[in-house]
Amino acid sequence: MAEKVNIRFLGAAGTVTGSKFLLETPWMNILIDCGLFQGLKELRELNWKPFPFPPEKIDLVLLTHGHLDHTGYLPKLVKGGFSREILGTSPTLAIAEIILTDSAKIQQEDAKRANEEHFSIHEPALPLYTEEDVEETVKLFKSVRTDEWMEVSEKIKFRFLRNGHILGATFIELDINGKIFVFSGDIGRNSDTLLEAPHKPGHADFLFLESTYGDRIHPEEDVDEILDSCITKTIENNGTLIIPSFAVERLQTLMYRIYLLYQKNQNLTIPVYIDSPMGNEVLKVFSSFMSWHKLNTEEFKKMKRFFRIITQYKDTWKVIDDPQPKVVIAGSGMVTGGRVLTYLRFHLKDPNTTILLVGFQAEGTRGRQLQEGVADVKIFGNYYEVKAAVKNINSLSAHADQHELLDWLVDLDNNPDRIFLIHGEKKASDVLRVKIKDRYGWHAEIPHLGDTVTVEV
Repeated sequence: MAEKVNIRFLGAAGTVTGSKFLLETPWMNILIDCGLFQGLKELRELNWKPFPFPPEKIDLVLLTHGHLDHTGYLPKLVKGGFSREILGTSPTLAIAEIILTDSAKIQQEDAKRANEEHFSIHEPALPLYTEEDVEETVKLFKSVRTDEWMEVSEKIKFRFLRNGHILGATFIELDINGKIFVFSGDIGRNSDTLLEAPHKPGHADFLFLESTYGDRIHPEEDVDEILDSCITKTIENNGTLIIPSFAVERLQTLMYRIYLLYQKNQNLTIPVYIDSPMGNEVLKVFSSFMSWHKLNTEEFKKMKRFFRIITQYKDTWKVIDDPQPKVVIAGSGMVTGGRVLTYLRFHLKDPNTTILLVGFQAEGTRGRQLQEGVADVKIFGNYYEVKAAVKNINSLSAHADQHELLDWLVDLDNNPDRIFLIHGEKKASDVLRVKIKDRYGWHAEIPHLGDTVTVEV
């Protein structure tokens, strides 16, 4: 006898961030990912709304990977009453702990600054959650191995399969009463600098497919040439090259590419600073899980020794005050927070500064504003004029592009009953919908935020 499963799209539907997909089954309630909304104010405000399902009635959380938009709401869920297991691969849980701790620190610092400088409309301004909330959340973490089916009830089992993108990332297959639900998470690149190519699903009755770059093909860029050109220009102008970077994967990829570049080009002489406390912690995760990436131990150690790694905030000010030309890689990748904001406050007005954006910039972020050529950006309640040059590298994205997304489906041995396009802005999802129809003859649909879909298993 067929049973019904309600699928609730609580995030990453019609938008890229806030990944949350709740499966209400007759046997248990399972939440796939539990991310924070980022970008547009109307989305960020959703983080403060009550969770639309009683957290205490969720039986299990499964994490595709550790990024904030997939894990960042977990402490709020736990504060709301969730107390069961949170499962992911070991690297995913290690990265999630780092990211959540950093997120809590930033929220606490921002709230404190807002209260001291009175630029918030809230009195007092409060963090969404604290470091103590993160500590309680981490107690629920439990690691699982990839490629192994795990039974969680008589009718439900799941397995994690490697998916490129970042260290520890997977897609998730759920077998519910014989029907296969596949959640793609974020799909990586076929030829990533540090990671192996993503695995592919072999069967999917219900497919939840990311569409971040559903309307784009990553350009054929010479990344090394762009980096070389920006560093050379910085030397000639006696300026500063600022590279906002995601702390997970993008930072390590940049480090490796720049390290190799300096070995080849002896004219590149200026220091390269890494100012990302979270990125430094992620480097330790890379060191702990060598089998998850391509670098060998010796290469990794040499690369790390090459950079000047900032650990104390007081040293950030020393770097800013240093008049010598330099390269600074600092978080965050979409310029939404972190140490990079401190550098930008002092360097945006300098025409000898170059800002190099190296990944997807979501709607509503400062990174997108800079990419689109705004005259000024708002940081900590004040506007700063943009006279710095803004450059882009698009091919270092950790997300599959349209061709790679379509290729990820090639091993499916069936026409899925339903395909849901998630994790994409509306245009990107719609373009991918048409491409899937053209190539495979399959119908895909684009759910709206808050939708509930009922399927039979």
